[in-house]
Amino acid sequence: MKKILLALVPALFMMACTKDLETLNVDPKKPLSVTSASLFTRAQHNFVDIITSANVNRNVFRLIEQQWQETTYIDESQYDFQTREIPDNFWDIFYRDVLNNFEASRKTMAVDITDPAQLKNQIAILDIMEVYSWHYMVTTFGNVPYTDALNTGNAFPKYDDALTVYRALLTRLDLDIAALTVGQPSLGAADAIYAGDPAQWRKFANSLKLKMAITIADADNALSRTAAESAIASGVFTANTDNAKFPYVSATPNTNPVWVDLVQSGRKDFVAASTITNIMNTLNDPRRPLFFTLDPTGNYSGGTPGRSSAYSNFSHPAVLITTAPFPGNILDYAEVQFLLAEAKERGYNAGALTASAYYTAAVTASILDWGGTAAAATTYLAQGNVNYLTAAGTYKEKIGTQKWLAFYNRGIDAWVDQRRLDFPVLPEAEDALSGFPNRLNYPVKEQNVNNVNRSAAAAAIGGDVVETKLFFDKN
Repeated sequence: MKKILLALVPALFMMACTKDLETLNVDPKKPLSVTSASLFTRAQHNFVDIITSANVNRNVFRLIEQQWQETTYIDESQYDFQTREIPDNFWDIFYRDVLNNFEASRKTMAVDITDPAQLKNQIAILDIMEVYSWHYMVTTFGNVPYTDALNTGNAFPKYDDALTVYRALLTRLDLDIAALTVGQPSLGAADAIYAGDPAQWRKFANSLKLKMAITIADADNALSRTAAESAIASGVFTANTDNAKFPYVSATPNTNPVWVDLVQSGRKDFVAASTITNIMNTLNDPRRPLFFTLDPTGNYSGGTPGRSSAYSNFSHPAVLITTAPFPGNILDYAEVQFLLAEAKERGYNAGALTASAYYTAAVTASILDWGGTAAAATTYLAQGNVNYLTAAGTYKEKIGTQKWLAFYNRGIDAWVDQRRLDFPVLPEAEDALSGFPNRLNYPVKEQNVNNVNRSAAAAAIGGDVVETKLFFDKN
């Protein structure tokens, strides 16, 4: 018996060695397969991160829109967006980290999900997020690769006409809205915003459709009207409880990017910009303590756009938005009410309320969502320079200014609408290296690798410079 056991030892040892050698090639931190749910969550997280980020190598829109001003490094405030390849980074994050992950999730869902009703809901929700991603790409760059995009076999994708892409995106939204089935299963916890609730995603999709419809009102009024009226009839956001917010938490890596960029990093790179503090001071805006800290004189003040502004001299971003769990907001009820007010002014069938009533609801919703009170909102709106019926200017000026204020901490959305409505009028940045940025340049890598298609796109939109106005910006 002892001889038999001794004879088995070499064989057992060889088996053990073989097993160990096989496991050497397995990285426990990089699983061989990834679920569609985890890919969706990652893509959604990446989407909100880039929209929310305060990192000047990725998101410079608070600076363009003069919500914030830089203290020491003022390149971005002066419209230098290429020193650290900002267009490249923005482009890469959307194509590689957002759209590519959504597409990978879509492909994997066909394997992961066996319930046809659940799969239908999940694909619709995923596609809604993709549509929103494309909205930001075309309103940032203009013509971009769309039809040929996300195909790893094509190293030289052609660029599609931006307005044509936008029309196709609205068609996709219609299909997604029709596909959502309330009462059927969906993404559940993989969806950090609405926990996969098809009813909430239908409201979101209609609200996004309204947003996109109004965005092209000056470029294609007929389609804008049809899409807007359809979205309103189908059901848009009706309260702040509908707001689409990503719930950041206190533990890394799922923290608010503004906290990462300002607090965890220990950096003091930003103060308030004088443009926004001057407007808010003139209007006695009750959101001032919710947006900013007091300066050393006990007032709200900001640095001059484009000029180095000492951190100790001016108001800073409020503590509220720099906390680790402060949520990322991507679409809300206040925005929808402003859109309804504009739709009404354009003569669209936008419900029973007047433009004034929608505007009042929008401003009130913004104040309440930021932590203000109904009484403060009422007092604010009673002022002659705020009340819709008595404030100076056209509807574009009144809606544009208040919407720009409501878009605080949503710089990219403020940028889209301020370009479209032309209000508020922003002063020229000091020592600016260009005219006002109406777009970002195409990435340098596109010039190096895909320049034939990039050059054709640049010629089609009127030149690959930041001053070029995009398809939706007609005034």
